[in-house]
Amino acid sequence: MEVVDIAQRLIAGSTLVKQGAEGRAYRCDLLPSPLMVQSSSRACEDEASRRDPPASITILLKHRFPKRYRHPSLDSQLTRQRLTSEARALVRCIKAGVSVPALRLVDARQGCLGMEWIDGWTVRELLGGGQEDDQVPSTRDDGQASRVGHDLEAMGIDEDEMLAAVGRQIAKMHLADIIHGDLTTSNLMVRKAGAHPGSPSPDLVLIDFGLSSSSPMPEERAVDLYVLERAFASTHPVLPGTAPHFERVLQGYKEGMQQGRKGEWERVEKRLEEVRMRGRKRSMVG
Repeated sequence: MEVVDIAQRLIAGSTLVKQGAEGRAYRCDLLPSPLMVQSSSRACEDEASRRDPPASITILLKHRFPKRYRHPSLDSQLTRQRLTSEARALVRCIKAGVSVPALRLVDARQGCLGMEWIDGWTVRELLGGGQEDDQVPSTRDDGQASRVGHDLEAMGIDEDEMLAAVGRQIAKMHLADIIHGDLTTSNLMVRKAGAHPGSPSPDLVLIDFGLSSSSPMPEERAVDLYVLERAFASTHPVLPGTAPHFERVLQGYKEGMQQGRKGEWERVEKRLEEVRMRGRKRSMVG
């Protein structure tokens, strides 16, 4: 069977979960190969175990479909480069101890990337930012932003610890010289309790490295943080008397960066202030 047939069969048997400008994301059940089944059967002495093949695993299948507005050879080259870059970023993050989805399948030729399916919620959902296609957060009768999210206390999730975990994971990623490129609360997930035994609580996972790059520069790290700060400010306004979400994220980030080389946090902090200043000037000018 040709590779193209395998990719198309996987997509045909999957469920579309998200449509984007660059690609589509599917939920897919990946069946074990015949060799795995045969090896398992030979290793099993129990008759019942021999009859039952290994269970399928659920993955997130990301497909970068061809872009008709680009020349076919250029489109193929760009797709392969971006998919390979995303796969490498995930592998480097895993080696550095960053909590990211495990890599299950890479088919650069067909633009397919298979990753571990994360059973949980995005931080956007947990904090009441609504679905990704919502235009504005909900408001109360007095015009102030309301926080219609999950009951974190009932779910056993401490909000302060969750936000600090966000900062610590980003710090690990930056110390591995990986820049995410699209840090928003939709690209931060918390696994459901028990979905990953032995993991800390809350189990925070960074997802969607499609725009990632590699850089050790404090400027790049600061821009990454500024993008997330703007995402929190626009999507998750806080109630009066409550500390901004990003302040708690930044505290966790500081703790994580101090585990690296001396002065790493101070260099990023200085650059972040400069990036903020440029952002404010741009807003004033329009």
